[in-house]
Amino acid sequence: MEKDELKDKIFAFVEAAKGKKKLKEKDIIKGVGEQTGVPGDEVKKAMREMIDIGRLMYSYGGGSSSVEIPSEEYLREKGLIK
Repeated sequence: MEKDELKDKIFAFVEAAKGKKKLKEKDIIKGVGEQTGVPGDEVKKAMREMIDIGRLMYSYGGGSSSVEIPSEEYLREKGLIK
């Protein structure tokens, strides 16, 4: 599977859970890995690249971290969009 296609699958997986459940990094790695058959380390690497460019972000609350789609406000704050 192409890396861009994998990133789209990760984004869709996170988007489907938006507003329903906060996903931990391991939830995404396991879920996308099962859906696509891609090894977990490749999913993790693609997800980290998405976080680095601002397509996904870590959020912290309640003593744990989760991965989610960033808001436009967050992206503007980080200088990723104008």
